[in-house]
Amino acid sequence: MTEKKSILLVYPPLAKPCEPPAGIARLAGALKSGGVDCRVYDANLKGILYLLRQPAGEAIHAPLHQPDTWSKRALKNIEQNLRSLTSWDTYASIDRYKRAVMDVNRVLHVAGQHFGAAISLSNYTHSALSPVRSTDLHQAAENFDQNPFFPDFQKQFTRYFDAKAPEIIGFSVNFMSQAVCAFAMAGFVRTRLPGARIVFGGGLVTSWMHIPGFQNPFTGLVDDLVSGPGEDFLLKACGAENSAGPARSADGICDFAGFDMDNYLAPARVIPFSTSRGCYWQKCAFCPEKSEHSRYQPLDVGHAAETVKTMARDAGAGLIHFTDNALSPKFLRCLISQPPQSPGAPRTPWYGFARITPHLADQAFAKALKRSGCVMLKLGVESGDQDVLDSLEKGVNLQTVSATLKTLKKAGIATYAYLLFGTPAEDAACAEKTLEFTKQHAPFIDFLNLAVFNLPAYSPEADGLDTTDFYAGDLSLYREFFHPKAWHRDRVRRFLAKSVKKDPAIKAILNRDPPFFTSNHAPFMVMAKS
Repeated sequence: MTEKKSILLVYPPLAKPCEPPAGIARLAGALKSGGVDCRVYDANLKGILYLLRQPAGEAIHAPLHQPDTWSKRALKNIEQNLRSLTSWDTYASIDRYKRAVMDVNRVLHVAGQHFGAAISLSNYTHSALSPVRSTDLHQAAENFDQNPFFPDFQKQFTRYFDAKAPEIIGFSVNFMSQAVCAFAMAGFVRTRLPGARIVFGGGLVTSWMHIPGFQNPFTGLVDDLVSGPGEDFLLKACGAENSAGPARSADGICDFAGFDMDNYLAPARVIPFSTSRGCYWQKCAFCPEKSEHSRYQPLDVGHAAETVKTMARDAGAGLIHFTDNALSPKFLRCLISQPPQSPGAPRTPWYGFARITPHLADQAFAKALKRSGCVMLKLGVESGDQDVLDSLEKGVNLQTVSATLKTLKKAGIATYAYLLFGTPAEDAACAEKTLEFTKQHAPFIDFLNLAVFNLPAYSPEADGLDTTDFYAGDLSLYREFFHPKAWHRDRVRRFLAKSVKKDPAIKAILNRDPPFFTSNHAPFMVMAKS
């Protein structure tokens, strides 16, 4: 019998450091259930804490030798502010919370300047290296010792390798903010452990692989690129396909044992979990997942409900984050009858994204959701103009949107509403309608996200538009376009700045939004005041 190969799963910087990475936890669950020696390394959390805790005299904080008053205060109080972000008292006061977050972020910002990087609690960009140019990512790999996180990931990798050198190292790269650091880490691994098999997967890699004509530009550095779910690929690579297989890899069980659950910047343990892959609606125009032909793959709802109850109990969860593109009505009904529960609590609070459909506008249903532990729902309102919603094929009418917002507020469920401006069907008059709709419904909206539309480069709908480069690079996923109604991005931004954000009712909502952490920390603010 062939011996199974060992694997180390890596989550590179930078993403919000408030909960363990759901994708790696799910991969770990599948691999361990297949008998694979699987370890996990959240380099994002460890790297951020490393940068924040460096002594002021070290080179990493060279800019602070002559610091401004804010930076000096932020560095002096870093431990106090980090502790405050794990305290419920902080989330009960938006002013206290913002002070702590902005000071922590200030230390990251100053640390990054020394390396030509703009680092925040939610993003990473580099002045000379672009995540949409494969040549730049190769350069990041070649010059890995110039990455701001290098001293820490060198130490951490060495510790893992000295304990037992893994035969496979898998990187989960979901966001552009992770790409440069992921390749720097891969460059170090290739130098330090040349015989290891390096595998890249995750949402961003999947999108790259759906670029027409794409061929692996990282040959010699990255051995395998994986599109979509990675469980079956990694089980086979580790020699465990006979003991696990698709049935085992598709059960959705996550393993959080290897994560520093109490070191994330949150006042309670967060368990991220997805009941499905893809979206059950699959009709929205300009949807990247639709253009990538991502199938909707739900878990059995009863099994999913039992799984999340078990994980919440075993991990001592204080909050469950459902990471689905949209929680299905079928699963929501199952949660009502089988609510998750942690030790010592009648219900484990939870939140997630849901499509606006008539069931959410039903008062009895909303009250039952609240009893099941629902503290917040994220809702894609998108527009206050029906024609725009119809052009986007959202499958929802404004009457249902209005009723849903009011019903959820009455039931005690907070809402995080998402608005999208600048779509091809929108013009200034449509945007004004969205502004008026939002003002009218401001009493029923707890948090608000305002976004400017980015055109997915390879969506079918892009073919009918006059486009140009958005980001120049062979890995770019978006295109700029000449708006058919002259409602260009600069006009949209001026409208948002001068009309939307300055409206008193909307400004009051925006002032409640958690900076950097946004919807990940919003449920804690709701819970801290309940």
